[in-house]
Amino acid sequence: MAPIQAAHVTRSMSTLLVTHPIFTAHDTGFGHPERADRLKAIDKVLAHEMFGALVRGEAPLRDDVEERIRLAHSDYHLTRIKGAIEHVSHDRHVRIDGDTVASFATWESALRAVGAGLDAVDQVMTGKFQNAFCEVRPPGHHAEGDRAMGFCFFSNAAIAAMYARAAHGAERVAVVDFDVHHGNGTQDIFWSDRDLFYGSTHQMPLFPGTGELSETGVGNIWNAPLREGDDGEVFKAAFTERILGPLENHRPDLIVISAGFDAHKRDPLGGLRLVEADFMWATAKVGEIAHRHANGRVVSMLEGGYDLEGLAKSVAVHVKTLMDLGS
Repeated sequence: MAPIQAAHVTRSMSTLLVTHPIFTAHDTGFGHPERADRLKAIDKVLAHEMFGALVRGEAPLRDDVEERIRLAHSDYHLTRIKGAIEHVSHDRHVRIDGDTVASFATWESALRAVGAGLDAVDQVMTGKFQNAFCEVRPPGHHAEGDRAMGFCFFSNAAIAAMYARAAHGAERVAVVDFDVHHGNGTQDIFWSDRDLFYGSTHQMPLFPGTGELSETGVGNIWNAPLREGDDGEVFKAAFTERILGPLENHRPDLIVISAGFDAHKRDPLGGLRLVEADFMWATAKVGEIAHRHANGRVVSMLEGGYDLEGLAKSVAVHVKTLMDLGS
């Protein structure tokens, strides 16, 4: 398929929010940090009148979702996860590993999380919306091509990026990740493909242990490891030098954001010291590059963030910045 030419697209200035009630039914068990209350906190803040202009849509359960999952994952992985969690009973939990837990609603939740990204790509690439935020569970950036881990079953952001190429002719797609944890899954899936860019700021040492400067793929992987205690100024310097410059050079046709907010200073699973203004700044900087090279096309997908107050406030400024980018 021929690539979409940005100059030929007439674009709405709206921001799309994609979510679904099933995401709060994905039950990870008592005491698990990746819990339904995360989305309830986000829903509460996004109910404010300042978000009245958001167009809200439901994450679909698409007929082609398994085909699209195979863009990033092996058939072995899809079959194994499907067999393990598709028919979990209402009173059971299934552990894929020590951190990754499934319940009766997890299979549908995982499929709709992928579907949210696919739908957002469709809407943004066809010019119906300037950008989109996918409020989903389970998250995705730790899921490797053959392995679920770190609360993640399928790599939502990587699938969305690869779908933009397969279905919409995007030649170069970028994923920018500011979660406190390195997105080893996205890196693994993108590793050998020069047209797929992955840039990540993250704390090291920290789970999953990947994300060194030396991990560069075929020149398409850009890691910016940070140290425990680093604040917004250190983050901005690393983001500017290691992510924004190479991203500009990549000239992406679409930017997907792995929007994790666990680098917030309140978060219990990280040790960075970011505040809401830092996420607002990063979103705006990514948006500026999207405007120069991708006709403003951005799809953002929720990853981590486990302090409810820090998460809700950070999502609020992130989404408001996306809305402002399209105004």
